[in-house]
Amino acid sequence: MPKFLLSLIFLSMTSFLWSQESPQEKLEQRKAQIQKEIRDNEVLLQSVKKKEKSAVNVIVIQSNKIKLKEKLINTTEKQTKLLGNDMYINQLQINKLNRELKVLKEDYGNMIVKSYKSRSEESRAMFLLSSESFLQAYKRAQYMKQYTNYRKLQGEEIKSKSSQLVDSNDKLNVQKTAKQKLINENEKERISLLKEKSEQQILVNSIKKDKNKIASEIKKKQQESRAIDRQIDRLIREAIAEANRKTAAENAKANPKAPVSVTPISSSKIVLTPESKILADNFKANRGRLPFPVERGFISLGYGDQPHPQFKSLTIHNSGVEITTEQGTNARAVFDGEVTSVQRTTPVTIAVVIQHGDYFTVYQNLSSVSVSKGDKVNRKQSIGKIRTNGEGRTIIKFLILQNTTYNNPQNWLSM
Repeated sequence: MPKFLLSLIFLSMTSFLWSQESPQEKLEQRKAQIQKEIRDNEVLLQSVKKKEKSAVNVIVIQSNKIKLKEKLINTTEKQTKLLGNDMYINQLQINKLNRELKVLKEDYGNMIVKSYKSRSEESRAMFLLSSESFLQAYKRAQYMKQYTNYRKLQGEEIKSKSSQLVDSNDKLNVQKTAKQKLINENEKERISLLKEKSEQQILVNSIKKDKNKIASEIKKKQQESRAIDRQIDRLIREAIAEANRKTAAENAKANPKAPVSVTPISSSKIVLTPESKILADNFKANRGRLPFPVERGFISLGYGDQPHPQFKSLTIHNSGVEITTEQGTNARAVFDGEVTSVQRTTPVTIAVVIQHGDYFTVYQNLSSVSVSKGDKVNRKQSIGKIRTNGEGRTIIKFLILQNTTYNNPQNWLSM
């Protein structure tokens, strides 16, 4: 029974150690993803630095890189803590094995001494011959056989425990090396982060003298953005009304004897057909798992009302998210759907609206498009090229709406 309990405890601790590998692997995958984002961001940053005349845009990209560095440091710290927990559990296992091995060796040593004292064949023969009956002699013979087998089992158990101890010590040494590597990585990233922040502060100081001019430009861009939002709102309402008219016509055709409805056609909420409801439900089920509308890029401006990245006293509004990417990048649909609008929103930019049941996704700031109204599109299908502005920045503005209600795309995209 004691052996069974010891085995059960060992298996329990081993399974606990195995279960700890999964979070460590997930953190390693997350760290690799962050490191890739940092590399992509660095490519963008260097590209913008070569072409950029305005320090503001460099700061926006650099701010994102700083956030990624902070995420990387935080992830590595979690890895270090998790590894420390594993090392503690492993050390407990080593201590336990050492205690068990000590007891086994002492017990085995005592058996060896007793065996040595009664090692002669005459002593064993006399032990059997001195039996008072055949049954007692048989029992003594069985005892001697069991005693010999027990010695053999004890020797094998000592060998097994010694092997486990060597493996545990080897594992602990590997863990110590890995932990020190993580600590060194974190220290390197901290130094790099301080350098990034120092460079950013220099840029911030350099644009303070141009604050009034920049603030005026920001207000002008906000006015342009609100004007485009009104256009998008009109396009969405037109798409809703058109979809509802089509549904009403199909229902009338299917039921010609039904009384004609006098209810006005809604332009704010789609009447879902069975097919469009399936599409809407599938879109909703992918909340948090939608791909980015670009292959590579980062969110340089979030959703909603927020302080300007450089001038905290200025509040800016964003009805979607702005994603900075590389020059020449194509926009792609985030889900299956139907193109309801292709609209020129400014003399140099185009917006595409795609319907997914009663959900809409909007792709703004395209220089050219490869789809037309009425086209069916698939997830990750290219729909057009993103415009690069005169300052060298390539940005797509991405929106998600349910009917006419704006949603935060960051809650829908796979981050």
